Amino acid sequence: MSSTVRIALDVMGGDHGPDVVLPGAEVALTRHPDIRYLLFGDETRIAAILARYPRLAAASTVVHTSVTVEMDDKPSQALRKGRKVSSMWRAIDAVRTGEADCAISAGNTGALMAMAKVNLKTMSGIARPAIACLWPTMRGESVVLDVGATIGATTQHLVDMAVMGAAMANIVLDIDRPTVGLLNIGVEEVKGVEEVKEAGTALREMALPVLDYRGFVEGNDIGRGTVDVVVTEGFSGNIALKTAEGTAKQVSDFLRDAISRSFMAKIGYLLARGAFRSLREKLDPRKSNGGVFLGLNGVVIKSHGGTDAEGFASAVDIGYDMVRYDLLSRIAAGINGRPRLSTSREADVPVSDELQVSS
Repeated sequence: MSSTVRIALDVMGGDHGPDVVLPGAEVALTRHPDIRYLLFGDETRIAAILARYPRLAAASTVVHTSVTVEMDDKPSQALRKGRKVSSMWRAIDAVRTGEADCAISAGNTGALMAMAKVNLKTMSGIARPAIACLWPTMRGESVVLDVGATIGATTQHLVDMAVMGAAMANIVLDIDRPTVGLLNIGVEEVKGVEEVKEAGTALREMALPVLDYRGFVEGNDIGRGTVDVVVTEGFSGNIALKTAEGTAKQVSDFLRDAISRSFMAKIGYLLARGAFRSLREKLDPRKSNGGVFLGLNGVVIKSHGGTDAEGFASAVDIGYDMVRYDLLSRIAAGINGRPRLSTSREADVPVSDELQVSS
């Protein structure tokens, strides 16, 4: 491993582009001085902002691109318009060519996944990639995947996601043998679709050394932190993610409304403001911003498109950790150590053209 971590940024991606990406990169640089950036985007706009951040400018190389993938572009449109020339493609391609160790974008999720899969290809032994995110829980954090890369999952894909999620949890949660559960409509072994039941049986029989399989978990177990890694297919995972984000905002709005209703409520807030501050920090989506594309021959991180500089810095933090602690080697070791399921039904499930996770 090099003494530096080289990170390629799609500076034009997201709702705010360089106005958020570059200040976020500056924040992350203060936490990780060994980062070196490759900045892909409009050179004129980038230069104007870099002038305010001399330390960031000194740690960066700017590569001009004239094409930007729009947030409402479908993956197929983005591939036609931006393949090989857009800031998003060039950032990913820098990972393929070895110029960068990681690519990060706040842009269109479907386009980013399509470009990453076409450019980097999936790792040997993995049929399809997945998007994993960090989920705040009562116990700390859990890794949840897939939250929107593909719709549907075969038995083999669910098993592979368990291995990949465990590798990520090993890094970000610092757990040698993370506990893993399959998301289901009940904990009983007779419940659920066949692929989930078959995956549960396979994981139990394999007894893989890289993870500790704990059986089925339900939706309310995610927030409890019942297991370190929750595995599901992309459709249900995306719904769960959006529901949790909406619920967190709803709770915050309820509290804000209740506090402002009366003078006594405001006094109560002043007395308990430390607890409210702690709750606000726990529910802050910026703290866990950054979805990791697992299963590719390279590290790619998706930041929330509407985040601010602190949130984008969190995505850079995750990318840094995935590189520094060698995510790809950990996944490869786990995949090579698990038997291939001869009975797995490998359906041709495409990358979703509509799911736009956290974009």
